[in-house]
Amino acid sequence: MSIKMGTGDLAKYPFLNEAGEYLRQSGFGWDELDRPDTKDIIERAAERVRIAAAGNVYEKLDRYETEILTFIVTLIMVKSIGLEPVLRKYALAEARRAEKFLTDDLKKQSDAQKRALFSKIFEDLFGLKIDVTEDGRLFKVKVTDYLMRSSHFHEQEWKMINRLVQGGQVFLDADETVRLVRNELSVLITSRVRAMNLPTLPQSIKQKVEELRTELAPRYEYRTYAVTDYPPCVKHALEVMARGENLPHSARLMLATYMLAIGKPIDEIVEMFKNAPDFNERITRYQVEHLAGSKGSRTKYSVPSCEKLRTENLCFATAECNGIINPVQFGRKKRK
Repeated sequence: MSIKMGTGDLAKYPFLNEAGEYLRQSGFGWDELDRPDTKDIIERAAERVRIAAAGNVYEKLDRYETEILTFIVTLIMVKSIGLEPVLRKYALAEARRAEKFLTDDLKKQSDAQKRALFSKIFEDLFGLKIDVTEDGRLFKVKVTDYLMRSSHFHEQEWKMINRLVQGGQVFLDADETVRLVRNELSVLITSRVRAMNLPTLPQSIKQKVEELRTELAPRYEYRTYAVTDYPPCVKHALEVMARGENLPHSARLMLATYMLAIGKPIDEIVEMFKNAPDFNERITRYQVEHLAGSKGSRTKYSVPSCEKLRTENLCFATAECNGIINPVQFGRKKRK
């Protein structure tokens, strides 16, 4: 069964090639964005960028054609703003938006429609073949494909020992299946923005880009922390955060426990994670408080040893690390 993508589908999945073809066939030109009646598209696009930069997901889907154009304009705006943390947050927010629509569609559609949607999005874009179980309730993916995509998930439910596996296939529900490709969707959108060659922009977009850059740039300037007094593993983690990239779970735990160990206030530690594309202040604060022993099990977590960090590829030792067995010792030596 082939799937015909309508404007409603393209508004939900505007990263598909069909969305670009739709715009070409509509004859829409960039100059038209300076017309007064297209002001709404510019404003919606700016709103979409602002929401993504705040770590949230743009949810509007009330006017399909407008949303397709809005997505294209946001790509141009993010490219023109030229701030890497904004690009990463935007790409993740768009991936999460598509993830929500995909999950809803897979739960509502027939088995044949599900297979067609998988073929269109998962197989065409990411080379991931997914099948539907006979009763239509679960989805199956090859063990090798599952491992390649789930290896960076740290929650226990993603471990192979906790999965239903049969005949070389891993069984997943709709939410899990879509979650499996969130990172690839984010990478796809990031690469599309980076590869863009911008035309001469309409004045309306230029003005909005300047407004957004002025508004967003200060958020990232003060979050480039002085890192010279920290051990190399912590310094590396902070540099990754300053670039607006996500740290793996184990690196976040190391960073947070180290900062707690040297007496950083929880508010300052939470602030350190604000550059992360997937930052959520409520969740981050709870996790830091949990590590500090003030929430959950009330157990205060220690900084992982250098040996453990080496096994997790988080050790970036230099000559100054000689003899220490835990990153907190490096800090103590520097303060003497």
